[in-house]
Formats: sequence, structure tokens, C-alpha cells
Amino acid sequence: MIAKDVIKDTVYELYKEAVIVLGDDVKKALEDALKIEEHELAQLNIKAILKNIELAEEKQIPMCQDTGLPVVFVKLGNVEVENLREGIEEGIIKATKEVPIRPNIVDPLTRENTNINVGDYIPPIDIELIDEDYLEITILPKGFGSENNNALKMALPAEGIDGIKEFVVESVLKAKGKPCPPTVVGVGIGGTSDLCLKLGKKALLGKIGERNPDPEIAKLEEEILTEINNSGIGPMGLGGKTTTLDVKILKAHTHTAGLPVGVCIQCWADRHATTRIYDN
Repeated sequence: MIAKDVIKDTVYELYKEAVIVLGDDVKKALEDALKIEEHELAQLNIKAILKNIELAEEKQIPMCQDTGLPVVFVKLGNVEVENLREGIEEGIIKATKEVPIRPNIVDPLTRENTNINVGDYIPPIDIELIDEDYLEITILPKGFGSENNNALKMALPAEGIDGIKEFVVESVLKAKGKPCPPTVVGVGIGGTSDLCLKLGKKALLGKIGERNPDPEIAKLEEEILTEINNSGIGPMGLGGKTTTLDVKILKAHTHTAGLPVGVCIQCWADRHATTRIYDN
């Protein structure tokens, strides 16, 4: 049995790591972007981002004031788990108080803050059943400067791949500097309206620079990335070669009459942390 307190402590550590330490793949992508930039202001912005990342780790404080809304992905294997949701919620509450993490969660109508980063249906928990002997938990803190620029299109099947590409590029260019570029763009294709947006968010967990194993999707990722970066929006929307660090796509089968496309934009702080818990 994986005890609730183990889940609580694990989620606390994951949330703390996610808001303080950026993945090596994202750091490398930012460093590579700096090498190719010729625009002086773009260079200045990327240098500031990299310095910010360095100071967050050195001082053990969150890399951004917006510590996000905690999105949780769970892979549940053949293990017994005690009060999974309670353990996750208690870990988030502990992190909010002790890291500390800014309390961001409010009632959508009254705007009253819960002060614990937990509320009705929050955190959203996506559970995938797997045939393994562990429980895997991932925390994705999703800031709303980027989340507010997400987009959904219930496209017609006739729009095809060209229509998908056009919508994704249009959505990112419309956002301009609001999501704090260089961004990472997650795209979900297929499923239902809610599933394609969920896939877009899940796509953000993929490593920057790694292509989808499906060659057709990999080609689409590269084409969208090139088109976005040709826009010249650049870091923080102030011009330059790198508007987006990477485009990640996941797809699901869908209804014969539909072609849902969900675009989930993440700021330069593509933060997430994952671990596995075994029942021993």
C-alpha cells in the first residue's frame, strides 16, 4: 500500500522542484536560441531569462511570481494507493505554505481566494491506467499569462493538415508577446473538444527538441515551428528569431464528422516534475 502521507510528501517535493528548477532540455533550448540571435534586444531578453533561472536555483525560490495552477498527471499501475486525491491535495497545500508558492486559486464568480491552491475540481487530475508496478505523478504548474492564450477549433475534416497548421500558427501569432515567449506550444489533434485541449497540455511534458515518433506528425511539428519563428515576434514579443522553442503534438482518434484542434501555449518556463513511487 502506498500511504497517503507518502503521496503528500512526494507531491510537495515535486511542486517545489517544478517551480524552482527548469529542465535541462529547456535550458539548452534557451542557450541555443541565444547563440543564433542577432537582435540585440532579443539577446538581452534571453540572457535575463537564463540569469533568472540561475538565481532561482541558487536561492531556492520560484523562477516566476506566477507559480501557476497545479495540473497533475497520474499513471496508476498495479499498486494499492491510499486516498490518492487527498494525498495530492495535501501535498499542494503543504507546498503552498512552506515553499512558499503564491496562492492563485479563486472562485470564478466571487474571486475569493482559497489561499491553499486547492478548490472545486482543482487540481485537475488526469489518471492513466498502466500495467506496471508503480504510481507515477507529474506536476505541471500552468501560469495563466500563457494559459489565457490557449485556443480551440472544432475544424471540419476537409480542412485537413493545412487547416491544422494554419490554426496553430494563427493562434500563436495572435498571442504575440502575452505568453512570455520564447514559448513551448502543445497541440492536441482529434478526440473531443476537451480531450484535444488536454492532449495539448500533456504534449508540453515532452522533451524539447525530441520529435514525435510518427514521421507525419514530426514533419508537422517542424513546419509549424519554422513558420512561427519566421514571424519575428521573438523573445518577450520584442523581436528576434526565437518566438517558440518547440512545438509538441499528440493525437487521438476522433469522430468521422470532426477534426478538433487544441492549442496549449506555455511560457519559457516550461516547468514540470515527475517521479515514480513503488509500493516497497
